Amino acid sequence: MTEPVALRGRAEAEAARLPPLLARAEQLAGTVLLGEHGRRRAGLGDDFWQYRPVQPGDAARMIDWRRSARGDDRFVREREWQIAQSVMLWVDQAASMRFTSARTVPEKGERARLIALATAILLVRGGERVGLTGTLLPPRRGNTQILRLAEFFSRDDHADYGVPEHRAMIPQSRALFVSDFLGDVSEVKLALTKAADRGVRGVLLQVLDPTEEAFPFNGRTIFESMGGSLRHETLKAGDLRDRYRARLAARKAELAQLCARAGWQFQTHHTDASAQSALLWIYRALDRGTGA
Repeated sequence: MTEPVALRGRAEAEAARLPPLLARAEQLAGTVLLGEHGRRRAGLGDDFWQYRPVQPGDAARMIDWRRSARGDDRFVREREWQIAQSVMLWVDQAASMRFTSARTVPEKGERARLIALATAILLVRGGERVGLTGTLLPPRRGNTQILRLAEFFSRDDHADYGVPEHRAMIPQSRALFVSDFLGDVSEVKLALTKAADRGVRGVLLQVLDPTEEAFPFNGRTIFESMGGSLRHETLKAGDLRDRYRARLAARKAELAQLCARAGWQFQTHHTDASAQSALLWIYRALDRGTGA
C-alpha cells in the first residue's frame, strides 16, 4: 500500500510546476476563475472583467457613463461569472496496474495515482470541486479532500483488470479516467456512453509500461497476468510481436474512437516518460474542453 502522505507530497511537487488548473465546463455559461489564469467570460458575478463597446440589445442601465464620458463611444462594464465545476476521478487500482518492466520505471498504478492526485491538487487550487466517480467520495473543495483522495488511491484492487466506475455521475460535470485500459473494452464503452448521456465531458489517459508498447520478447517466454488468472507460454515470443502490436494499435484506435463519440479526449502515457508531460497534457485537455 502506498503511503498517503508520501504520495500527496510527490503529487504536490508535480502540481507546483504548473499554474492552477481550471477545468472548463463546456455547457456552463461561465467558468471558474482564479486570478489571471482564468478563462474569463462575462456573467453574473461581483468582479470587474472588462469594458466593451455597447452592442445592439444592451439596456441603457448597462452603460458605464463614467467610462463612456472619456470619448465618443459608449461602453458596458462587464463582470465575471464565477462557477465552480465538479470534476470526478477514476483511477484503475487493479492488479494489471502493478506491472513494471524495470526498477528504474515506476509501476503503472503508481504513475496513474501520482498524475491523478496532482491533477486534483491543481483543480482544488483553481477553486474546483473534486471527487471520485461513484458514491464513495462526492466532489468537494479543500485540502482535506486531497488527503481523502490520497488515502483512497493508496488502496489496491485484487481484480486482474479495472472496470471504470460510472455510477452517480453528476450531469454536466467533468471527469478524468486513468488506466491501462487493457481489460474489457465494453466496460469502457458503457462508462463513456453513460457519461455522454449525462453531458459529462472528460479525459481518458491510458498508462502503459514501455515494454507493453515495444514487446521486446524473444524465444521461450511465459506471459502471466499480475493477478495470476491468465498464463501463456510460448517458445517463439518474437513471432507474436507483430500480432501483439497490431492488437494494441487496434485497442488504442477503438478507445480514441469511443472518446471522440462521447466528446472526450484520449492520450497514451508511458511510464518511462516524465509525469509532468502527462500532467501538462491533462492541464491543457481539461482547460480546453474540445478536441485534442
